[in-house]
Amino acid sequence: MEEKETKNKFWKGVLVGALVTAFSGLIAVGMAAGIWTLARGSNANHSTQASDAENAGQQNGPDMAKIGPKLGYIQQLIDRYYLFLDDEESEPEDPVEWMYRGYVYSLGDPYSTYYTAEEYSSVQESNEGEYCGIGVQVSQNVYTGVITVVKVFKGTPAEQAGMLPGDVITGVGDVNVEGMDLSLLVSDYIKGEEGTEVSVTVYRESTDDYVDMTMKRAIVQNPTVEYSMLDKKIGYISVSTFEEVTGEQFKKAYDDLESKGMKGMILDLRNNGGGVVTAAKDISDYLLPDGDTIVSFKGKGVPDSSYEAEDGHQASVPIVVLVNEQSASAAEVVTGALKDNGVARILGTKTFGKGIAQGIFSIPDGSAVKLTTSYYYVPSGECIHGKGIEPDLEVELKDELKNKIEIPKEDDNQLQAAVSVLTDGEEAAREKLKQETPVDK
Repeated sequence: MEEKETKNKFWKGVLVGALVTAFSGLIAVGMAAGIWTLARGSNANHSTQASDAENAGQQNGPDMAKIGPKLGYIQQLIDRYYLFLDDEESEPEDPVEWMYRGYVYSLGDPYSTYYTAEEYSSVQESNEGEYCGIGVQVSQNVYTGVITVVKVFKGTPAEQAGMLPGDVITGVGDVNVEGMDLSLLVSDYIKGEEGTEVSVTVYRESTDDYVDMTMKRAIVQNPTVEYSMLDKKIGYISVSTFEEVTGEQFKKAYDDLESKGMKGMILDLRNNGGGVVTAAKDISDYLLPDGDTIVSFKGKGVPDSSYEAEDGHQASVPIVVLVNEQSASAAEVVTGALKDNGVARILGTKTFGKGIAQGIFSIPDGSAVKLTTSYYYVPSGECIHGKGIEPDLEVELKDELKNKIEIPKEDDNQLQAAVSVLTDGEEAAREKLKQETPVDK
């Protein structure tokens, strides 16, 4: 009975968090942190865009002449009747900022949001693979706002505190973070000064319970690319996220494996929620022959664009790409580019399906608006938004492995299936999987 009440409490909290999000205007970023338009305008361009937006608002937006008097009347009611206005313990946020949030929220797009000047400054902070935090990789479901730990890095405060993949972050300190903008959760609550304490509350479905953990923030080195040589000269490269440095890290890993006689390569994009699309373009370019299409964009207010391989380098070995339902955005750019050009076979489970791109537009007062500006298309011409990319060979990760911080490579059934494709051939790998899959009776 207690287990049922705990689970009901959790999902009720999820619902309440979503409702609070809706009414306050805090938009969930989504499990795919972002696929950004490849070119951003200069300050002059931003000024022009702001002017265009103002003109568009005059034509299509609300009647500003009516808004002022109504807001003034509401403010009079608040001043006269609102009970907690002068409560010393109550410090309401700037209502004007919430109006901006609500205005962008009314678009009904979970990927578009408004940032105050302080929030935008936090979001802008560059992350080059080293930061001060707790050492986890998180994702957010765009539909529910649920924030889930997908990876716990070894030797970090989070691992020492007992955090596990699959844990749902519900609170930081005394703050309920359900439905909070993912980038703000990370920059304003999880990260901080080295040595400072942070308390995190998670819901753990495997035990159907809430767990409180207190840990000290530390410098975390998160290499976005890790690699090794497996048996039979199979190169293994894992890309956890796409940052500015990821393209160069990948090229160095590939070149090192190639120099050691690599005969086949596994590119692991599981649990990769995306990031900087230029890094996805660089990796795809390095593996594709010149002239092959990588990705195309078509949108509103931005020119249509298409990107082709052109760096003079291409893969010299067969490739298998590992993906799952957490592979999204920029990870899907690479997956689609390699699959549609016949350079790689895709193995795992269907990807998330984020086929839209966002751009951030700065405002002169230091705030900013992130807006969805275009769809992107894989080389076949398909927009995978809401659909995802189907693997050529579907293989589910074993249930007992899903909450492990680190899965030994010899136990990773998806990875071993990929090795089998490269060493024995795809048909032999399929037959082997059939024999290993239990038949329901």
